[in-house]
Amino acid sequence: MTVKRGLTEFFNSGIYGITAEEYSRGRDNIQVVRQMIAAGIKIIQYREKEKKAREKYEECTVIRELTRPAGVTFIVNDDIDLALLVDADGVHIGQDDLPPEKVRRLVGEERLIGLSTHSPDQARAALAAGVDYIGVGPIFATRTKKDVCDPVGLEYLEYVVKQVNLPFVAIGGIKEHNIRQVAARGALCIALVTEIVGAADIGAKVAALRQEMAKA
Repeated sequence: MTVKRGLTEFFNSGIYGITAEEYSRGRDNIQVVRQMIAAGIKIIQYREKEKKAREKYEECTVIRELTRPAGVTFIVNDDIDLALLVDADGVHIGQDDLPPEKVRRLVGEERLIGLSTHSPDQARAALAAGVDYIGVGPIFATRTKKDVCDPVGLEYLEYVVKQVNLPFVAIGGIKEHNIRQVAARGALCIALVTEIVGAADIGAKVAALRQEMAKA
């Protein structure tokens, strides 16, 4: 597993894709992931909370088969066992999940650990805990996650850019109409959920998002 050697490169890659089948216009996750890969997205996270374990395993097995030859980093949300079983490149955890130090003992040094953060204190704690990257958000209000906290705004993003020496992905309520604001604050990797998976043409949407980021 060579992802860590190119970690900065991956987190300068622009768009971080996240699955969300309920918003995918009737397409399944495999179809969406194929289109994300074709659009040049280099980091894809599998996030499906409501599905049964067997279905998630089967989907992630296929996604792993698709992402590896394409050179795409594959992250599994929350589920450490699933990440290990399908040989994902990493796992993304939240503030209420297992402590990052304990997760490291399970996944080893080669796999990535990402941690969602919502405040400067949490960012500093993540740095001390030895995670590989952090999620910064939600920047704007979002309904994609049921248990999401209030928006942290662009101020927290600016803090991370200036003060935290970790790769990060900005996330939460980011759309084509506001992605330029996020990129202008220094975010080089930006996660979008419904804006991508809910697009009629995922390739065209990703291209439009990149154009907006470039304008920043």
